[in-house]
Amino acid sequence: MKILVINAGSSSLKYQLISMTKENTMAKGVCERIGGQGGHVEGRNCNGGSFAYDIDMPDHTAAFLEVEKALTSGAAKVIDSLTEIVAVGHRVVQGGAIFNSSVLITDDVLSKIEGLSDLAPLHNPAHVQGIKACMMVFGKEVPQVAVFDNAFHSTMPPEAYMFPIPYEYYEKYNIRRYGFHGTSHRFVSDRCAELMGCDIENLKIITCHLGNGCSIAAIRHGKVIDTSMGLTPLDGFIMGTRSGGIDPSAVLFLQEKEGWTPAQTDEVLNKKSGILGISGISNDDRDVKAAELSGDKRAALARKIQRYQIRKYIGSYVAAMDGVDAIVFTGGIGENTFDLRASTCRHLAWLGIKYDEDINKDLQKGKEGEITTEKSFVKVFVIPTNEELVIARDTKEIVEVLVTTVRDDDEL
Repeated sequence: MKILVINAGSSSLKYQLISMTKENTMAKGVCERIGGQGGHVEGRNCNGGSFAYDIDMPDHTAAFLEVEKALTSGAAKVIDSLTEIVAVGHRVVQGGAIFNSSVLITDDVLSKIEGLSDLAPLHNPAHVQGIKACMMVFGKEVPQVAVFDNAFHSTMPPEAYMFPIPYEYYEKYNIRRYGFHGTSHRFVSDRCAELMGCDIENLKIITCHLGNGCSIAAIRHGKVIDTSMGLTPLDGFIMGTRSGGIDPSAVLFLQEKEGWTPAQTDEVLNKKSGILGISGISNDDRDVKAAELSGDKRAALARKIQRYQIRKYIGSYVAAMDGVDAIVFTGGIGENTFDLRASTCRHLAWLGIKYDEDINKDLQKGKEGEITTEKSFVKVFVIPTNEELVIARDTKEIVEVLVTTVRDDDEL
């Protein structure tokens, strides 16, 4: 079974074709600058074939036609026809309180995803465009599945997801903590349990997804009880360009002093703050680390804030779960920044964490493993995430149920 995984943005479309026989990626790529001039397409396949070219793509339908071309012809060809693709799985950021699990996309589901656009104005409209464009290219006979970023966090209890504002706003606008990066937290927590040789229902795990966007989740017995991101991906701790949680009065103060509109406020907090805002250099940890090593004090401060806030969240989630068995680092920074992991482990020594410096330094660039020693009371792992595989697995499961149901109906 071959499944195409799609992550559509407002001006981009990432894809990955996965063979579910051995769960291996056959091809992957991205279409960029959709809807404008100077569009760009690039990708590669599992056999080393690759391509990159520029072409204008007026809309997402045009982008899907480029994906078809990339998969069925040229240097990175892996299939003869789109008819070999059994189903398409779509990443959807916001499912609100409506969708607590992945679902087969119907007209009603698509309408509800679009109706949640107020909660994710930068993401859900783009996902809807991608789904509609996919239907145009593949036809409605190919099953499509929506896999929601926040679904894994739907197990949070009310005391964790409610905001202490007048209850009527929750009732009127569904304002609450939703959480994001759910497919990543789900993948690495399951994999952590496998590596430990334990049933996840017997474990307390804290997963740290650290990239340009960052979130931490407290997972007790396989269920999320709290996570750092809130109504939107802006909440939590310092990220590449996002501020994370700050005093709301500070925002009001700046709006009054600077005369910001809501849109300008959003621009500053989402795109000009975080590591970039503090360092004044970059949102890329590699650039900021180089500046720190050269003596730049603001770069050093940005990285100190990041480490402080990460261990503060971990500590609070240890308290929330009455303990922890394992901590997982994933995401671009979590998987590759060994000094961040070392700093975190040193400052959490009170948990009985003992780590191996050599192993910690070695686990980079896609390597998986445990960085703690046998004497460590809490285990710490580096686990590369695979959100696309989670989407493909959910899509496969739903399609197999659909096929079985249709077969049973035919036999009646």
